[in-house]
Amino acid sequence: MQEPPVIFPVNLITHNEAFFDIPPFVTFSWVATAIILVIAVLASKSLKLVPSGVQNLVEVIAEFFLDMVDTSIGHMGRTFFPFIATLGLYILVSNFLGLIPGCEAPTGNLNTTIALALPVFFVTHYYGIKTHKLSYIKHFVGPIRSLPALPLMILMFVIELIGHLARPLTLSVRLFGNMVAKHKIILILLLLAPAVVPTAILALGVLVSVIQAFVFVLLTTLYLAGAVEEAH
Repeated sequence: MQEPPVIFPVNLITHNEAFFDIPPFVTFSWVATAIILVIAVLASKSLKLVPSGVQNLVEVIAEFFLDMVDTSIGHMGRTFFPFIATLGLYILVSNFLGLIPGCEAPTGNLNTTIALALPVFFVTHYYGIKTHKLSYIKHFVGPIRSLPALPLMILMFVIELIGHLARPLTLSVRLFGNMVAKHKIILILLLLAPAVVPTAILALGVLVSVIQAFVFVLLTTLYLAGAVEEAH
């Protein structure tokens, strides 16, 4: 497999004078983080009762995520608001970086998407166990309660366990696959009609970036809602 291009090398002094290179997806992950931090500082620097500029943009985004967790999760929604908002903002900024010439979307690399999906898996089950204690097992055996149905309970448990273990894979591969496909489609369109459809290409890229960020955080919200709700 061909190695990705290197933005800049970082020399590591060792006894054998070896060195390692920072791949682009790591570099642009730092860039995405820095952009979010700068926006946060600018928004909080001059808070106003009637928001404007960067503060207005940040408040609109924050209210969107707040409404999502309140609607989907309920009374515990605001507990997960910082987690959901952080995921959403990072994925959105990372996706947009891929639209800038010379930049690369960190979410177009499977390492990044797996690193985003694994915390979702662990947080989901941590709060499931914290909320329900041993009763959390009821989420895996279905609505069956009678002793003669024990084989079905075991079958439901195995199916649910496989489904939960597959969630990090589906989350990471879905985001990764869609971002890579977006880049390929944009490249093909640019080669076919470089002077005719640049605006349409950019609009397509923005739309895909927003939708994929939304789908990731929506699924995360639904997973968390399912973990903290009472089993039936």
